[in-house]
Amino acid sequence: MKKKIVFLPLDERPCNYAFPEKLFSHGDFQIVKPEKLGNKKEPADVHALADFLKKECRGAQGLVVSIDMLLYGGLVPSRLHHSEAAQLTKLAAVLRKVRQENPDILIYGFQCIMRCPSYSSSDEEPDYYEHSGALIHQAGEALHRSRLGLCQEQQLKSVLKKIDEKELTDYVSRRECNREMNYLMIRYVKEGILDMLIIPQDDSAAYGYAAMDQQDVREKIMQEHLQTKILMYPGADEVGMTLLSRMVNHMSGTKPKVYVKYASEGAKSVLPIYEGNSLDNTIRYQILAAGCQLADTYESADIILAVTAPAEKIEEAVNQPSTAKGYCVERCMPELLDFLCERVKEGKIVTIADNAYGNGGELQLISMLNACGLLDKVAGYAGWNTSANTLGTAIAEGVDVFHSGCTPEHQNFLAERYIEDAGYCALVRWQVNGVLEKYGMNYFDVQEQQGTVSKLVFDGLEAFIREYMPTISQKVKLQKVWMPWRRMFEVGVEAVYTDTRKGEQS
Repeated sequence: MKKKIVFLPLDERPCNYAFPEKLFSHGDFQIVKPEKLGNKKEPADVHALADFLKKECRGAQGLVVSIDMLLYGGLVPSRLHHSEAAQLTKLAAVLRKVRQENPDILIYGFQCIMRCPSYSSSDEEPDYYEHSGALIHQAGEALHRSRLGLCQEQQLKSVLKKIDEKELTDYVSRRECNREMNYLMIRYVKEGILDMLIIPQDDSAAYGYAAMDQQDVREKIMQEHLQTKILMYPGADEVGMTLLSRMVNHMSGTKPKVYVKYASEGAKSVLPIYEGNSLDNTIRYQILAAGCQLADTYESADIILAVTAPAEKIEEAVNQPSTAKGYCVERCMPELLDFLCERVKEGKIVTIADNAYGNGGELQLISMLNACGLLDKVAGYAGWNTSANTLGTAIAEGVDVFHSGCTPEHQNFLAERYIEDAGYCALVRWQVNGVLEKYGMNYFDVQEQQGTVSKLVFDGLEAFIREYMPTISQKVKLQKVWMPWRRMFEVGVEAVYTDTRKGEQS
C-alpha cells in the first residue's frame, strides 16, 4: 500500500503546486493536495484549507504544510493581509488538532520571513509599493545599519522624511504580525506539534527589515535550543520539494550521501544574487534540509550535485554570456563536463544545479550537455529563479532517482526543466517580451493564461528544443504552455519525453 502524504503548497504556481507532486507522487508514495487555491493576490479560502487538512490527514503518514498558505492563503497574500495575530493563531490551531487526532503522523512545515524588495513594484506587494518600495527598502537598510553603528542616524531620518507615514506604518505592522507567527511556529516545534520547520529567506539581503527579522527569529530558535529542528537559509519556492525529499528519505529509512562538484572552487564564497548567505553554506543547509548528508568523496556518494556558479558575482541570465573573469577564467566548464561524463558512465546519480546566472539557466551549458550526450543521461537539472530555488530542485531530482530510478514521470520533469529553466527563462521570455507592446501588453500583464502570448512562447520553446537540444529533440514533445499569473515572469510547461528507440514513453 502506498504511503499517503498530504501536501499544502505555498501557492498555486506550477513550481509550488505541481513540481513536488510530479517528482514524488509515484512508486511507494501518494501526494494529496487541495484542488483549489487562490490566484496571486487573491488568497485561498483558509477555512476550506483547514477542513481539507482535518479530513485528509486521517490515515496519512505525513503532512508537508506551507504555513503561509494555511494562515494567509498564499505567499503574496502574506504580504497584503490585514489580519491580527490573534486571528491567525486561531487558524494555526488546526495543526494542533491534526496532531491530536493523528499522533503518529510526521509533520514538516515551512514559513517564509516576509521579504522587502529593493525595487518599487506593486506586482506582488501592497499598492503603495509601486511608488514607495525602493524607499521602504532603503529605510530598512538604514535602520539596520544604524543599529549596528554602520551609518549615522541622520541618514535614516533623511530617508524616513520621503516616505508616507501611513504606508510605512502599514508595512511595518504587517511585518511585526508575521514575525509573531514565526515565533508561534517555533513554539509549535518545541511542543512537538511540528516535527521540523524550515524558515526560508525569500529574496534576502545582508541588511534591511528582512535581515533584522531573520536575526530576531534566529535568536529565538537558539534560545529554545531548536537549531537541529528549525533551519533558516535562502529559498522559498523550492521548499515543498525539499521537505518531500526529506519525508521520503525518512519514511524509507535512508539518508543519501551527496558529493558537491563545483565548476569553480571560488564559487563557494560567492553571495548569490537575491541572497545573503555564501553559496557553500546554503548548499550545506539544502542538503541537510532534504534529509541527505554531505559526502567527502564522489566515490562514497549516492548522488553527485554539480554546481555551475562562477567564481565571482552572479549575473542575470538575460545578460549572458558573461565575459567576466569569474565566468570565463576562474571556472573550468570542460573539466566539469568531463567529470560528469565519467560519473554517468559509472552509473552514478548526477544532478545539475545550474546557478551560473540568476533567473535562468546557462545556454552554453545546455549546448555542452547536448554535445556530450548527457541531456537525458543525468538524473536532474535545474536553473530557475534564485540559486536556492535551483539547488533545492536539483537535489530533489537526485533524491527521486535514488528511490525510484528514472521513471517516465521523472524523465518528463527533466525535459520540462530544460525547456522552462533554460529555454523560457533565459531566452524565450525576453524574445516574446520584446514584441508585447504591439499587442497592447506588457511584462506584468499579458491579459490571459492561454492566448496570443502563450502561443508565441510555445513556438519559441519548440525552436529552442530544436536548436539547443538536437540530440533528444525527437524524443521531447512539448504539449502545453500557459502563463499562470498572466505575466511574463513564470510559465507553465507540460512536456513528454519518449524513447523513440522503444517506441514508447521511457
